[in-house]
Amino acid sequence: MLSQESLQAIDREIAKYPPDQKKSAAMAALRIAQVEKGWLSRETIAFVADYLDMPAIAAYEVASFYNMYDLEPVGRHKLTVCTNLPCALSGGVHAADYLKQKLGIGFNETTPDGKFTLKEGECMGACGDAPVMLVNNHRMCSWMTTEQIDQLLAELDSQ
Repeated sequence: MLSQESLQAIDREIAKYPPDQKKSAAMAALRIAQVEKGWLSRETIAFVADYLDMPAIAAYEVASFYNMYDLEPVGRHKLTVCTNLPCALSGGVHAADYLKQKLGIGFNETTPDGKFTLKEGECMGACGDAPVMLVNNHRMCSWMTTEQIDQLLAELDSQ
């Protein structure tokens, strides 16, 4: 169900823990699976759980608890905007509203062309850099003015 490359990456994560604690690699294994598949279906979660010798429900609990895991398909570029109080007070809500208007979608929606999904995020630990956005769970963007949002969207749209 996962490529040999992904399984090798998961094996490297498993090796960080004692042999009887393979399940400790669950978060990393789910991340690796999501990078390959684009999102985590129940079947993918169950496969990862089986690979780690843990119950599928335990892996699903991890995947459903953390917002970096996508339990349904998302666009090629997932934009997560922090709207927690410090960011909200420093323009996070305005940035989110601007993105909604520019993309024509709301939170938890994907543009019709499948390029962008917009998510509302919790604290990203960069309150002093607000408003902040996370692109595809890996790239943090700080001080996102409308001009910077336009530049980011143009960059991502060309990929």
